[in-house]
Amino acid sequence: MTGRVRVERLDHVTVNVTDVDRAKAFYGGTLGLVEVPRPGSFTFGGAWYRLGPGPVLLHLVRQDVADLKASRHFAVWTTDVREAGRVVAADGGSVRWDRTKIPGVDRF
Repeated sequence: MTGRVRVERLDHVTVNVTDVDRAKAFYGGTLGLVEVPRPGSFTFGGAWYRLGPGPVLLHLVRQDVADLKASRHFAVWTTDVREAGRVVAADGGSVRWDRTKIPGVDRF
């Protein structure tokens, strides 16, 4: 092997959505993520959000049909996961506390 790629950080996560407005209400409204501009050259619907104070982005990409072939997710760390669960539930989101336990970590 001649070398290795040196990964510096996570750049972005892409989530495919069928309803951009509903997704924006959740990510921008419920979670309070800050929307940032997307390149004007994009010809498909979507939105970009900053994940936390660093440079990592969330890309919402509009798709015509939901792809439910596999379980996909990304996780964010919050200062109070129980309060985050209450906020998501109060906004009508489904909150199911994780069935696969990680010692010392509460997840939904």
